Amino acid sequence: MSYFEKFISANQAYVALHGNAHLPLKPKTKVAIVTCMDSRLHVAQALGLALGDAHILRNAGGRVTDDMIRSLLISQQQMGTREIVVLHHTDCGAQTFTNQGLASHIKEKLGVDVSGQDFLPFTDIEESVREDMLLLQKSPLIPDDILINGAVYDVDTGRMTQVNLK
Repeated sequence: MSYFEKFISANQAYVALHGNAHLPLKPKTKVAIVTCMDSRLHVAQALGLALGDAHILRNAGGRVTDDMIRSLLISQQQMGTREIVVLHHTDCGAQTFTNQGLASHIKEKLGVDVSGQDFLPFTDIEESVREDMLLLQKSPLIPDDILINGAVYDVDTGRMTQVNLK
């Protein structure tokens, strides 16, 4: 049995608990969270969020990219969010490679040249949060009245620590 088949089976149990309540399209907290795709980070549970509370946007490293800004723009302009939280985490896979090293690996494994591609690796977690917060602050697509905060989530303890701009 594939995992997808297991997901379909598990979903049947979830449907029984979910009920038929129609949640509003717009997130209740008016918050969008930019975070990593890491499977050890259960954002809703870690932040006390319920279904329908916030937009959770995920990618490798939880980095602010053009596509993240596109999603945030829709989140704000169409869904009414007024706050962004940048949430990176300890022991991130984006800390385990360099652009050159990953490009070499892809060339060797897939035969595709991706040199020059920025995969947005980082070494300092707090600094990566600050960089992403600054990208959001400087973006003409993110209004000045949007509240931007940042934090680091510890995958070993579950503790979230605020990161401030210097």
